[in-house]
Amino acid sequence: MSSRDLHGQAPDNAPAALLLIDVINDLEFDGADRLLPAALEAADRIALLKRAAREHGLPTIYVNDNFGRWQSNFDALISTYIRNDVRGAPIIRKLAPGSEDYHVLKPQQSGFFATPLGVLLRHLGSSELILAGLTTDRCVMFTAMDAYTRGFRIRVPADCSAAIVADDHEQCLRYMQRVLKADTRPWAGTFG
Repeated sequence: MSSRDLHGQAPDNAPAALLLIDVINDLEFDGADRLLPAALEAADRIALLKRAAREHGLPTIYVNDNFGRWQSNFDALISTYIRNDVRGAPIIRKLAPGSEDYHVLKPQQSGFFATPLGVLLRHLGSSELILAGLTTDRCVMFTAMDAYTRGFRIRVPADCSAAIVADDHEQCLRYMQRVLKADTRPWAGTFG
């Protein structure tokens, strides 16, 4: 049996991986009404980024909060959110995972904390992570910090994440650039 049989369409070796953080989200929390416009704009850019990653053979890994539901089923969560037409449904429709995508449910802000993300990235052989999603000043930043401490090169395209407060988004990008050596240039439509 080949590894392709075991892993479907996902690559077994990828120098970089795209992490989509908390994009499958009902956005039914305090402040989400203020987050929604920036999140919708970021979702348009994330969709382009995801398409480009796929064209370059890079895997997409959905790193999503389990929202305290330890028996979460990712596909059921997506279906429920779309069926109930939650505030985040337009983003979910735009960024819904495909059969070739990976997903990891996380119990806290960082995609690495108490998840198999590190094992998956080692399997893929990825040394660079491209982080996008919600929110820049929380889960994106916590995941970036943990990625940095694990020795990954980090890219956080400025236009592919969002925060409730625009200034918090900008401050966190500056912090990640300065401290985590993250490339925070806006997504330019190409890799390299």
